[in-house]
Amino acid sequence: MASPSLLLPLGCIFGKSNASNHQRAHKISAGALASEPSLQVSNISDSRDECAVMNRRNMINVGVGLLGLLSGTTLAEAAGLPPEDKPKLCDGACEKELENVPMVTTESGLQYKDIKVGGGPSPPIGFQVAANYVAMVPSGQIFDSSLEKGQVYIFRVGSGQVIKGLDEGILSMKVGGKRRLYIPGPLAFPKGLASAPGRPRVAANSPVIFDVSLLFIPGLDDEEE
Repeated sequence: MASPSLLLPLGCIFGKSNASNHQRAHKISAGALASEPSLQVSNISDSRDECAVMNRRNMINVGVGLLGLLSGTTLAEAAGLPPEDKPKLCDGACEKELENVPMVTTESGLQYKDIKVGGGPSPPIGFQVAANYVAMVPSGQIFDSSLEKGQVYIFRVGSGQVIKGLDEGILSMKVGGKRRLYIPGPLAFPKGLASAPGRPRVAANSPVIFDVSLLFIPGLDDEEE
């Protein structure tokens, strides 16, 4: 069944001006056709009644349509529809491999699994790093991603420019490596993050997951050259 339209018929949107337009038109017609003045008056009344009925019907359709829009995401999720495909650092095959990768837990409570161990150097504290990341809530929904933005993320590691869990997790990585970080609430977002269209809300001090790939270390590469 076709979804109800959210557009009212153009001729009945502005009831008063529409009626006055009809009156002006019929006055002209009455002058030209003096033998049928009663017919013109009847047409005005019929037109008003018709518009009133159409407006009532379409207001109902508008309400139904708005309810459909507001509940669309919930209904789709309830029906088990697949989520929108978004670029990831770890695909389905990678997810299966991660099941057999041992979990490492640090003293701070940060946990991680290496998707791929890099062959380059680890970043010294205070150096800039260039990385890609995909940030998710525990359910797997993505709330931020450098891949979606199409820009490599560059920040100074160990200087508090990012959340504590990401800072700590990337310090022990090697260039060329890829890692999944399981970041506990105290090392994540103390104030949380508001939801946005297509993106879930991150509650304050709630755990998050980051997939990170360390691409290169600009300052270190410059020194080696």
